[in-house]
Amino acid sequence: MLQKSHTQNNFPKALKRARTAQGLSQESFGLVSSRTYVSSLERGLKAPTLNKADELAQVLGIHPLTLLALSYAVDCPRPDVALLMQKVTDELYKMLD
Repeated sequence: MLQKSHTQNNFPKALKRARTAQGLSQESFGLVSSRTYVSSLERGLKAPTLNKADELAQVLGIHPLTLLALSYAVDCPRPDVALLMQKVTDELYKMLD
């Protein structure tokens, strides 16, 4: 069972972690967002729309679901990440049947 603390969204930390892992600067998002906007997202001052999250993920070179999953898993120990992904997989299969 996932711990309650691992079901909280931390998009700001996830975006920064993904950006730095990909070796990108905030300026790298210039075609989809300003550096100021990316900075405000990473500081938690703003929240992106789903369309904006798609655009950010495209710049990062990752699937949007990876960015979203990272926002819930960024502080999880690895075993909890596996549990989280299994929960999401199970729920998707259930809804797609």
